[in-house]
Amino acid sequence: MALEDAKGQIDLAFTREGRRGLAYENAFGGAVSFLRRNYSKEIAGADLVVTGIPFDQAVTHRPGTRFGPRAIREASCLQPYDPPYGWDGFDPLSDFEIVDYGDMAFDYANVRGVPDLVQAHIGGILAKGPGTVTLGGDHFITLPILRAYAEKFGPVAVVQFDAHSDLWADDDMSRIDHGTFMYKAVKSGLVDVARSVQIGIRTECDDYLGMRYIDARTCHEKGAAWVAAEVKAQVADAPTYVTFDIDALDPAFAPGTGTPVWGGLASWQAAAILRDMAGINVVGGDVVEVSPPYDTTGATAIAGAHVAMELCCLALWQKRGS
Repeated sequence: MALEDAKGQIDLAFTREGRRGLAYENAFGGAVSFLRRNYSKEIAGADLVVTGIPFDQAVTHRPGTRFGPRAIREASCLQPYDPPYGWDGFDPLSDFEIVDYGDMAFDYANVRGVPDLVQAHIGGILAKGPGTVTLGGDHFITLPILRAYAEKFGPVAVVQFDAHSDLWADDDMSRIDHGTFMYKAVKSGLVDVARSVQIGIRTECDDYLGMRYIDARTCHEKGAAWVAAEVKAQVADAPTYVTFDIDALDPAFAPGTGTPVWGGLASWQAAAILRDMAGINVVGGDVVEVSPPYDTTGATAIAGAHVAMELCCLALWQKRGS
């Protein structure tokens, strides 16, 4: 859609004809969908589905990530005027059908029921063909998402950007805790550990359960290109799920999160690593732990929206030209 054709149009999330194209409506007005994509529960023929899970009752410190999906969507309205920078002209918004499926509905007072709902929500989308990019929500949501992905693909490689390993021992599978989700995912056989890697770690972990990790200091000293090359060598051609905890970024770049840790990645480092990962077989991903109440500037949500765009690019990169 050209700029002159968009004059007078609003709410492209509802009024766009078809699912493709950049968006030129005012960033400060109109219905807020992710990247101004169509809001729809009809996803037949879609290449990728974006959905939100506004759940934050598994946090160990500061809540607020229930507001993450809404804030990420709002921040994303700054982006769909041009193809994403750094992708050599690749324009997933014009070349592919990305649908905003909206948020998962759940009873906030029935916390125990949430994991099954998340698994069914994501599994229902995957059963119709497209992969998902999920907006969190706290990091616990990745566990039931991985259950849904493992049902379709078997154990998946996981690339986890995070300040924390989330591998603390917890053999009570009924506990709902964002700090133990990866431990449970590994112990449940959802993760292809030999093909997985954690990036940006800067907190202690007694046992990585065979997971490779590249801590934040190594990222700083070796550089983004080296990190991305190591990731590509690690995952090879395995179906890969990318989960990005926003606290992988240093609090200077993303203060709006529940458990901030100094010494993290700069925004430019995360962007370079993600873009240099192009070519791996990304089947889905998420960005989690964006907590708007702790960032009055909106910078954390902006970072989350850019990460989600990069995840869309990674998931669709290998489909270009098909």
